Amino acid sequence: MKKSIFAISAAAVILMISACGERISSDNGPGRLIIKITDAPFPIDMIDLAAVTITRVEIRKAGDEGMDGNPFVVVSDDTMTFNLAELRNGIVEALPEIEIPQGDYDLVRLYVEEASLKVKDGDLYTVKVPSGQQTGIKIFISPGLTVSGGLTSELLLDFDLSRSFVVQGNPNTPSGIKGFHFKPVIRAVNMSTAGRIEGMVADTSDAKVKLPIVWIKQDTVVATVIGDTLGKYVLLGIPAGTYSIFATGENYDTVSYDGLKVTAGNRTIRDFVLTKD
Repeated sequence: MKKSIFAISAAAVILMISACGERISSDNGPGRLIIKITDAPFPIDMIDLAAVTITRVEIRKAGDEGMDGNPFVVVSDDTMTFNLAELRNGIVEALPEIEIPQGDYDLVRLYVEEASLKVKDGDLYTVKVPSGQQTGIKIFISPGLTVSGGLTSELLLDFDLSRSFVVQGNPNTPSGIKGFHFKPVIRAVNMSTAGRIEGMVADTSDAKVKLPIVWIKQDTVVATVIGDTLGKYVLLGIPAGTYSIFATGENYDTVSYDGLKVTAGNRTIRDFVLTKD
């Protein structure tokens, strides 16, 4: 089965939220929170820039209205712009870490000011995100995240850029793109219940497949990644479970495997050998 590079590529902007590994003297004390960002956007050979400007990040403590009636804890209120095209396939960028009270957290709220997309040999398109700036983008955490004093907790927010950046015009050529709408599609993964999948994609002559597309399904597509120019791919934040996994590349047929098991906190290796179509 062949898949078009443009039809199936699904990008992911990943915010990995984790407590710092440094222990705190009291188990009743706060944990520390670090936010890391990674992405695997549209076909990387077409993109010069895929940026998102975030002005504020909050996380909600479940069942706790707080001293002022507000259950949200501010993780960051600095304005930060990230070129997601440089953060992909397992590469992350860390935000300043912060102490956070221990407890259970069930929702993250992101305030996004604008998003930008620039194709090679094409124009830069920038859109404001009024709702994302005023009320924030809400992402529920399921299962919820538990932060314990002195212990490490992690949360992964996965933006599907193939659906978040809705291209206007013909995306198959830079000149055909007329603009886009930004409608964030995000999943939240409790990393204590998740693992990772990685491997290499080569062809029958043992040559590495450049920018392979790899995706996993469990009834529907769960996550997709575009590998690097040497055929290496990494899928982060995959909930523990059993999946079907697929790989393809430009001018290659699709290869799939069923029954791939992912274990929380562990790495699962799956390599592919593709045949030219």
